[in-house]
Amino acid sequence: MRLRPLAAAAAAAALLLTGATTASAGGSHHDDDLGLTRHDRADLHRWGVDTWASFVAMTDETTGLPADNIDASLDPATRSGYTSPTNIGAYLWSTVSAEELGIIGKREARQRLKQTLTTIATMERHEPSGMFYNWYDEATGAKLVTFPNGETIYPFLSSVDNGWFAAALMVVATAEPSLRRQANALLEPMDFAAFYDANQFGGTKPGLMRGGFWAAPPPQETDPGTVAGSPVFFTKNHYDITNSEPRIASYIGIARGQIPPAHYFATARTFPASCDWAWLEQRPVGVTRTYEGIEVFEGAFTYRGMRIVPTWGGDMFEELMPDLFVPEAEWAPKSWGVNHPLAVRAHIEHGLIEAGYGYWGFSPASDPFANYDVYGVDAIGMNPEGYPSDAEKTNVDAGYEGCRPATNPTPTFKDGVVTPHASFLALPYAPREAVDNLRKIETVLGAYGDGGFYDAVAVRTNTQAKRYLSLDQGMVLGALGNVLGGGILHDSFGTRQVEKVLRPLIGQEEFGAGVVK
Repeated sequence: MRLRPLAAAAAAAALLLTGATTASAGGSHHDDDLGLTRHDRADLHRWGVDTWASFVAMTDETTGLPADNIDASLDPATRSGYTSPTNIGAYLWSTVSAEELGIIGKREARQRLKQTLTTIATMERHEPSGMFYNWYDEATGAKLVTFPNGETIYPFLSSVDNGWFAAALMVVATAEPSLRRQANALLEPMDFAAFYDANQFGGTKPGLMRGGFWAAPPPQETDPGTVAGSPVFFTKNHYDITNSEPRIASYIGIARGQIPPAHYFATARTFPASCDWAWLEQRPVGVTRTYEGIEVFEGAFTYRGMRIVPTWGGDMFEELMPDLFVPEAEWAPKSWGVNHPLAVRAHIEHGLIEAGYGYWGFSPASDPFANYDVYGVDAIGMNPEGYPSDAEKTNVDAGYEGCRPATNPTPTFKDGVVTPHASFLALPYAPREAVDNLRKIETVLGAYGDGGFYDAVAVRTNTQAKRYLSLDQGMVLGALGNVLGGGILHDSFGTRQVEKVLRPLIGQEEFGAGVVK
């Protein structure tokens, strides 16, 4: 397989952490190139073995579908009773990674993948679009209309969830040639044009991706429309920012010729720097450049001497999960190759310096005090309500220069909530810091069980969310597959055909990100 240049990305991160400017990506890598010691590699592999154990426990023995989550006990009786296309996709790519890492053998991997693909072929999907619904029973594969707690489900088709699922099918089709036909049979009917709104801007530029649609009218307000001639009920929202997880669906739709490539430049790096957008937590800085005939404001937020293209919530999931599949730092060295290391640096400096938690890495995950919540570095997120880094939901607001004053520019942070999967995502960009952070979470906090790291931990009270989520465990094994497994997800997803379309598209852009001199 072709080896991806994670080493160059790590070198760029090291330079940025010392205040230098970023280096461009290039060259090949293996885990030694990241500066990992034999002890580091042993710990990473051990963490991967235990993480895989959680997937084995979550996965129904008959259907091969993983549950959404399971308790730390790994007792099958505590499986959630529901799953999603994202969860199923996470299990598929994690199986590929587990084989590549030598956690399971090739025969077991093939058997597991075949079992899951066979079940998926029987699951109800929206036939006109080829897309899958959001919730299924992992024990039967049946589409759910109620959750196990009795809550009503209005079956929905999500662009993002189908994006992660399609990414997994693309990985399987390449990594397991004997299953290529079976994986492609599931992938081929999936038309991401179903989510694309070509008329979003009245034809003045390419449109945006919708959040999704319902096949039957739900109780909330919708935008009625059609998909392949069939009536559907679209969400009112469109995904309008670049640095967020929906870009995986955009990448796939573009790579498969279902969405125009210029759509990539229709999304916003930040919203415009005018008082009309003063609800943002800070005023962006940047210049306007033109790509594919579209003017793009290359805006960035300023944080601790860095200019960073923000995500919506300032979290690691939005920033780095698409990077598990598309080698963004390599293919786009002047945009993602600059931004990813800076975002990781922001998480490190926030956790260790600004907030003083002693730990870092913030991303949506289980709430140690309840069910599920969102966490991030609020200062590098556009959400005015903030993705907080602590359980008390401390919000940062630096004001909007020239339009409104700051309301909380220097808050006091309290019980920080760190999410281990965020450190795994950061491995290519700060390998030393990520391994050290994870070791402390395991040995000092003890937030670790038979299935690997618990999903989240509030560090000052050491309150642990003792359960495992398929999605978050999938990010762990996906990252390890790339770092220790020779770039298995990058190579399996980023085939020459995909690279031919995406690399020149995203590679032409220069973000407004960088170190402030």
